This record gives sequence, structure tokens and C-alpha cells, in this order.
Amino acid sequence: MKAVKVQYTVKPEFTKKNAENICKVMSELRQLDKAGIRYSSFIMEDDKSFVHFAMFDTEDDEIILSKLASFKHFQADLKKSNPEISPKVNRITLIDSSYNIFRL
Repeated sequence: MKAVKVQYTVKPEFTKKNAENICKVMSELRQLDKAGIRYSSFIMEDDKSFVHFAMFDTEDDEIILSKLASFKHFQADLKKSNPEISPKVNRITLIDSSYNIFRL
């Protein structure tokens, strides 16, 4: 299993568009109904900082996300928006969970 945390801050005028783009990614993921991908996104109290958590059962699952048209569009729009704080990607390692993520 792989896990990733991404955090960044957008300009206030881009917050709504970024949230819309994220919702399109999530919608496409729900349609795929791929059990090996767990992806969530959150906005922080400042209403412009976003945190994404993604967990992938296999390397192939991570590739599926990266190839989604909605995900490519989301990334391109985010880059074009010239964020206040660029995305910082952290690979994270699961210690334990209160629920089954991928049949641990």
C-alpha cells in the first residue's frame, strides 16, 4: 500500500474553481468504483489551503488516478492559478487504522 499527503494554498479567487475541479475528480473516481483507491480532499479554516490524502492498494491504482482526464485538468488548472504556496507532496506510511483500508 502507498499513501500520499499533498498540501497547498491557492489564491482566494481560485478556491471555488479548485473545489469544483476536485469534485470532478472524485465523481470520476466514484464512477470507476475502484476498491484500491481511497482519496479524500479537505479545505482548511483559512478557506484557501487544501489537503489531499490518497491511499493506493497497488502501484497500478496510483497510475489509474494520474491518468484520469479530470485529474489532469485539476492539476493543470492548479498550476496555472499560480498558488500562494505550491503543492508539497509527502509520501506517508500507515501505522494503523480504526477501519479496514485495503483488508490489512
